[in-house]
Amino acid sequence: MNHVLHQIDAFTDTAFQGNPAAVCLLDSAAEKDWMQDVAQEMNLSETAFLFRQDDGDWSLRWFTPGAEVDLCGHATLASAHFLWDQELLDRAKAARFHTRSGLLTCVREDDWIVMDFPALPIEPAEEPAGLAAALGAQPVATWRSTWDLVAEFADAQAVRRLAPDFRALLPFAERGVLVTAPGDDGYDFVSRFFAPVHRIDEDPVTGSTHCILTPFWGARLKKKQMLAFQASRRGGVLRVATNGDRVKLGGKAVTVLRGALSC
Repeated sequence: MNHVLHQIDAFTDTAFQGNPAAVCLLDSAAEKDWMQDVAQEMNLSETAFLFRQDDGDWSLRWFTPGAEVDLCGHATLASAHFLWDQELLDRAKAARFHTRSGLLTCVREDDWIVMDFPALPIEPAEEPAGLAAALGAQPVATWRSTWDLVAEFADAQAVRRLAPDFRALLPFAERGVLVTAPGDDGYDFVSRFFAPVHRIDEDPVTGSTHCILTPFWGARLKKKQMLAFQASRRGGVLRVATNGDRVKLGGKAVTVLRGALSC
């Protein structure tokens, strides 16, 4: 049976920028091994699989080339874009996704898509031995979140200049190493994210890390609404806002490929 599959660049309105995600539309739940094989074949940082539930909401799962993950921002953004773009959902209605991280919703605000995600905790942590050498620069502080080690730097240029030894980063976190600093060029903060444990040396734009960064920088800057930039080679822009124990993550998306799986 053929399955519709689109490739969508998220957190950008320009093709070949932002973070590409594959979105695969299913008729019903699929075998995990098959979804993992598809994600490996697509070889993108995330492939999303969704199908309509009996109640009209949508089931959504995310796979990297190496594993299923609990939370993914850019593939959720891409999935919402897909539903509205394919007229599977009225543009005035919210996209409601049931996931391993609970119910996630997306709404349209003009040409932006705004996602409602859980805020993730962050705590001070001792800098692990070898981290500075693996990153190629000395952070000013280190922190731990649910799955990630967070390294804070003094300024945005320090984050932009990093050239990590990705293999050396493997031991430091369950998911990845997130680096961040105060922003420049009109952005409130910048970040990059390295996840070699999931075979993603550098993720172009990571929505879920902004579940950590939004409350972190919101408290630091005493702001509820901020503009963030993920400083990968492709780059991506996010509008973010604190909302109690939730965060609002806004971005744009553009479809770059439409097709179907033949197996």
